[in-house]
Amino acid sequence: MRNKIIETVKQMVEMEKFAGNYEVFDTVKRGTKKTGKITLEGVAKKISVCDLCPLAKTRTHAVPGEGNPKAELMFIGEAPGRDEDQQARPFVGRAGQLLTKIIEAIGLRREDVFIANILKCRPPENRNPLPGEIVKCSPYLVEQIDLVKPKIICALGKFAAQTLLNTEVPISKLRGKFHEYRGIKLMPTYHPAYLLRNPADKKEVWEDIKLVAKELGIEIPRKKPKD
Repeated sequence: MRNKIIETVKQMVEMEKFAGNYEVFDTVKRGTKKTGKITLEGVAKKISVCDLCPLAKTRTHAVPGEGNPKAELMFIGEAPGRDEDQQARPFVGRAGQLLTKIIEAIGLRREDVFIANILKCRPPENRNPLPGEIVKCSPYLVEQIDLVKPKIICALGKFAAQTLLNTEVPISKLRGKFHEYRGIKLMPTYHPAYLLRNPADKKEVWEDIKLVAKELGIEIPRKKPKD
């Protein structure tokens, strides 16, 4: 299934190029379009009014992302959920509260990192993103990554990790070691929503996060905050 999605995305890219739609894919490749200064605020404004895919008709709000514009650590999830769709902010529901605890466990605050998603709008019923939605939405995330210039990206969950790394390898095999995304170290780990259903795997996420902290030169507080 995953391989079919990747192939579909590739085919759609080639079709768009054949039709002369180079602009979006040049943005994905280079990160910014050379027509003026790109800012995070500018990208967020474009996202807020985006109507490039059908999700624009079903969303309540687009969810651009938020955080420190110069963050060394960037978290990327799959897509907004119901709470995020209502508040126009990423990771604000139960999974978001757990992510906040994970961030605080290494002595940081949400304000110290940047948080975003593969998709900027909630898919109906929280279904998986479709290939066409990824194609249309990817340039926004690439622009954000290029503007923030994080030292490390933490991919939250199977979908974010497999999409960014263009692989079908299970998240259980990807996590626990660094990979590379466009010259940036990337650590895949389980999504906070998954941890709510599988609390026993929190220890594995903690090991992943400790590796991230070590790479960033962060001294972890002795006591880990309670769940």
